[in-house]
Amino acid sequence: MLYHAYELAHAAVSPMRLAARMGQEALQSPFNPFAATMGARATSAAIDLFINATRRYGKPEFGLDETQVSGTTVPVLVEEVMELPFCKLLHFKRDSAVARARNDPPVLVVAPMSGHYATLLRGTVEAMLPEHEVYVTDWTDARDVALTEGVFDLDDYTDYVREFCRFIARRGERTAVMAVCQPGIPVMVAASLMAEDREPARPASVTLMGSPIDTACNPKTPNELATQHPLEWFESNVIVTVPWPNKGFLRRVYPGFLQLSGFMSMNLDRHLDAHFNHFRHLVQGDGESASAHRAFYDEYLAVMDLTEEFYLQTIDRVFQRRLLANGAYFYRDRKVDPGAIRDTGFLTIEGEKDDITGIGQTEAAHALLVNLPADRKSHWVQPQVGHYGVFNGSRWRQSIQPKVRDFIRARRMPVRG
Repeated sequence: MLYHAYELAHAAVSPMRLAARMGQEALQSPFNPFAATMGARATSAAIDLFINATRRYGKPEFGLDETQVSGTTVPVLVEEVMELPFCKLLHFKRDSAVARARNDPPVLVVAPMSGHYATLLRGTVEAMLPEHEVYVTDWTDARDVALTEGVFDLDDYTDYVREFCRFIARRGERTAVMAVCQPGIPVMVAASLMAEDREPARPASVTLMGSPIDTACNPKTPNELATQHPLEWFESNVIVTVPWPNKGFLRRVYPGFLQLSGFMSMNLDRHLDAHFNHFRHLVQGDGESASAHRAFYDEYLAVMDLTEEFYLQTIDRVFQRRLLANGAYFYRDRKVDPGAIRDTGFLTIEGEKDDITGIGQTEAAHALLVNLPADRKSHWVQPQVGHYGVFNGSRWRQSIQPKVRDFIRARRMPVRG
């Protein structure tokens, strides 16, 4: 009933939101002689906060229409090159002879399936575009996937990563893979299986960015939340059924609005301060700051549902039993052996102030790669950045991305056995 109550509350407040919009338009109208007064601006700002707090946030657009290649501005076309029930593979095609002549390495950016859409990695993709052929996993909101499409769990996630690697390898080059946060485990599992099977399309390199490979290392709030209750508690308290008329009617999911409440509660003071400052900027007429606030929260408040089986397996395998770190991870009925990886480069990146994936959790991947030569491994801790700063922002662009770029280029490999 939780999902139904959420939808009902949203529907119930819709008339008030409509009335608020009409009132705001009247207050801001050029025909209103009081529009410029402090009282009108303050009231309009308060209405703006109410509208933003109660409206539904749809899936954002990437909005990356061009990039710079060798000093030349070139158009970018976003192509859906592969579609599976729970994910579309997007190719950010740089539509220019200048880009094609560079023969840049392909990179598969595996976006996290942790509540937000892949567009959260807009800055990640933007920084990679000038020197790479970029592919991104665009995960589908579980409430939009019909029940007839079946389940989607961690093993299916692993299958998707393998399929995408094979697809990109048709270019004749093994792809680099970047796993941002949550995908670290399924990406490592996919790389291990493909290495053991000697698949020609196995990744040339893997970059893990703030990924929870061993959550026992320096555990943070999400780790503690995932381990303070038995798995049955999560199944009983946070898994709900998608209501009609959504396409995924009757699918059992972990709803995005619950995940968002968790995100918000972790840094509640920061979010309250941000909204107070937004109110102040609106009253002062600081349109630039107000627009930046809206842009951030349009992205941050847009959330998606996760399938029951994927969410519960993640809690169980990654956080509670730490199966990969303990050498006990099974893909279907097959034991996963990261020791099979012998020629795939591994780069791990952590943020010094990461409050989601603590220092050491990502670096733990290297201890599992027992047969990978030391010269194929690398680790970097970026000073003064938190979780989000590992893959977005100025330090990502100026310090981290160049290291990722150089690591990928040094380990390019053609497709062969």
